[in-house]
Amino acid sequence: MTRENLLFAIIGILLGFIVGFLLANSINQRDFAARLGSATGQQSQNLPPNHPPVGGDQGTDPQQVFSQVQAAMKQAHEQPNNFEAQLTAAKLEYQIQRFDQAVEYLLAANKLKPTDFDVLAMLGVANLDGGHFDAAEKWYRAALQKKPDDMPSVDGLCATLLSKGDAKGAEEAINKLAKIDPTNQDLPQFRNKLAELKSSKTK
Repeated sequence: MTRENLLFAIIGILLGFIVGFLLANSINQRDFAARLGSATGQQSQNLPPNHPPVGGDQGTDPQQVFSQVQAAMKQAHEQPNNFEAQLTAAKLEYQIQRFDQAVEYLLAANKLKPTDFDVLAMLGVANLDGGHFDAAEKWYRAALQKKPDDMPSVDGLCATLLSKGDAKGAEEAINKLAKIDPTNQDLPQFRNKLAELKSSKTK
């Protein structure tokens, strides 16, 4: 390989990682919110007294979000056995893109309910957004052991494996996603990223 070809290969790999990150981030934000709503149910009942409601439209006021996070963290720390409190804290940490902190609360929730499917899937989401691809793969696969055909989890696993540069694993996951949801909006992007990944490895 000439120096020029090597340079182009490196640039291609870097661009691939950037595209993969942006793609994963957009996928995860919508999946995390859906998972949280399913896992928590009536979560407002578990917020501190006089706590403002936690919803998707919150966050326009940074001070309000900061206050919410502080209140949720306080409750989660004071009530370590409160499953809902851990999830509420995880959501707010995720909203302000503190993914590692969100993972900590999700791990606490997982200890309380190890078989909760939505928590397993959210751990995949938060770890992927935090750049912890090995951990993300672990949690997505754990979720898929419980629900093998869960489309959002397969979708997230595709993004994870592409971000890791695992062409073989990504191709298997993409084929599975195509079988489950042939019209999935992420498939064209996944296939393009996979083609770029394969091309960079053959140069």
